[in-house]
Amino acid sequence: MVWTGTWVSDRLGIELAGDDELRGLLGLALRRNPKRAHLLVSGVLGKHVPQLPSVVHGHGVTLGRRVRALLGPEEAARAVVLGYAETATALGHAVADGLETAPYLHSTRRPVASVPSAGGFEESHSHATSHLLLPEDPAFFDRGGEAGRGPLVLVDDEFSTGNTVLNTLRDLHARHPRDHYVIVALVDMRAPGDAGRLAAFAEETGARVDVVAHARGTVRLPEDVLARGLRLVEEQDGRTADPLVPCAPAAAPVRLELGWPAGLPDGGRHGFTPDHRARLREALPAMAARIVDGLGGPEQAGRVLVLGFEELMYAPLVLARALEEAGLDVRFSTTTRSPVLAVDDPGYAIRTRLAFPAHDDPADGPGERYAYNVAGGGFDTVLAVVDSAADTPALHAPGGLLAQLATAAPRVALAVVPAHTPVPRTPDRQESPVLPAPLRGPDFSSYEPDDVGWLLQDLSAVRLEAPVEEREEAVQRGGAHYAESLPVEYQPTEEYQELYRDALAGSAARIARAVGTVTELVLAERSPRPVLVSLARAGTPVGVLMRRWARHRHGTELPHYAVSIVRGRGIDANALRWLAAHHDPADVVFVDGWTGKGAITRELADALAGFPGFDP
Repeated sequence: MVWTGTWVSDRLGIELAGDDELRGLLGLALRRNPKRAHLLVSGVLGKHVPQLPSVVHGHGVTLGRRVRALLGPEEAARAVVLGYAETATALGHAVADGLETAPYLHSTRRPVASVPSAGGFEESHSHATSHLLLPEDPAFFDRGGEAGRGPLVLVDDEFSTGNTVLNTLRDLHARHPRDHYVIVALVDMRAPGDAGRLAAFAEETGARVDVVAHARGTVRLPEDVLARGLRLVEEQDGRTADPLVPCAPAAAPVRLELGWPAGLPDGGRHGFTPDHRARLREALPAMAARIVDGLGGPEQAGRVLVLGFEELMYAPLVLARALEEAGLDVRFSTTTRSPVLAVDDPGYAIRTRLAFPAHDDPADGPGERYAYNVAGGGFDTVLAVVDSAADTPALHAPGGLLAQLATAAPRVALAVVPAHTPVPRTPDRQESPVLPAPLRGPDFSSYEPDDVGWLLQDLSAVRLEAPVEEREEAVQRGGAHYAESLPVEYQPTEEYQELYRDALAGSAARIARAVGTVTELVLAERSPRPVLVSLARAGTPVGVLMRRWARHRHGTELPHYAVSIVRGRGIDANALRWLAAHHDPADVVFVDGWTGKGAITRELADALAGFPGFDP
């Protein structure tokens, strides 16, 4: 599918300016997103636009070989590669293929309770922002041998403002500092100011930061582009429905057995090693032959689209590449979470859209997913490739992905790759001879002794407080974690306390109703005698109030403890051991003051994976 790229620029005044390769790589579309109006649509990524698999894979391999030349053989042998979900998962794999010896990991938005998080970061402009890093090997980021950690290669499809990369660098440098980072993208679209921020990071940390890209340019945006873009999306929604090309009713999807090698991961969600890469390459010709036979041969298959699934891009891509090498007329693309406006115009990058419900029980709840430029693509067969976690009734339901594909092509087939689930790692269960008893007030804290027992170590004799500027400097240098020190806390003035008393008077009744509601829900749904475990500090006063509600309303004395949990460091394992030794873990209910983006919830789920009986 070819576009001139003029539809968006003519209406919104957005301009792509760059070198000769840029126009051949990118087109423009409109997002259904209040944070950013435009979408840079790559013609070689294999996400929104069907493309020859050899072209998609080849662009990534070429970038990987350029990185290998930049690093040299010795440093390349010590490198690790990290790709971004969902768009660049296959691109990152292909870059690792070009490096040849590098293990690969991509971020994910699918939490896995058995794998502790090795980090996370935010993608501020995206519709789904939180990225998790879930390597099966806890030493993944420490590869490098006696010489220290090797270079980290970060791969994304586009490098626009640099915010996502900077968020990643800061998070990982605080956890796993190293001397060299290489940023890889199909296109580098940063403005000069954005490039300066990356240079500032390098100066702050003393690390070398290189950028490798196929093409460079900038996007010129009018000041009111966001408002104009939203209005244009509304106008188009009111004018036309998603364009679809009618076709004859299709038979039920054909399920094809791949013969996927046992124990081989489906991709880099939890890590993909050079040994995995070699096993997959060896198995690909036989899997491609099974697909060709299942489709009745090249003539009956006709023009084929291999359609991957969100983060699962690499396995479908290399399967499509093997079909291409076997002589089939094949293209590759994947489904996506990204809501984009479809306009059937030669000057627009997203010509058609299929919408369907999510079918992999996503952590962010049910919602729509999309397949772009499939309808109207002239495909005789669409082969959908999903992992086993996404092979659900929703996939096969009326209105689901397979039913939508049947409106766009005469023939639909399905291949399922086994989703790799890492074996849970059992933490060291060697307990201390004596686990310390909980600390209680008034010697420790201002709460009454019965209100809460603190499953903490008393560090009041250790100097932990530091001014904010000192703490920030230590964290930014990569030598400290924010949880290893405390801000200086000053005695509140009488005026401050008066503000507090006024706020309490105005909100006490609402807080009481909320506490009562939560307590009654816990008693009714979880346990008649729950053990309250609050997450210090914000959860502790809530837990105290819940305990008092149960006492006064039900005459029930609920045990209540406070434990420490820190983003990026996990929960206090000794506290969990103490709880398991003194209470039934099934009765434990964790209490917090609020939940926002879910970072602590994910940290809790990850931490409890190795402690049977606890429910996050």
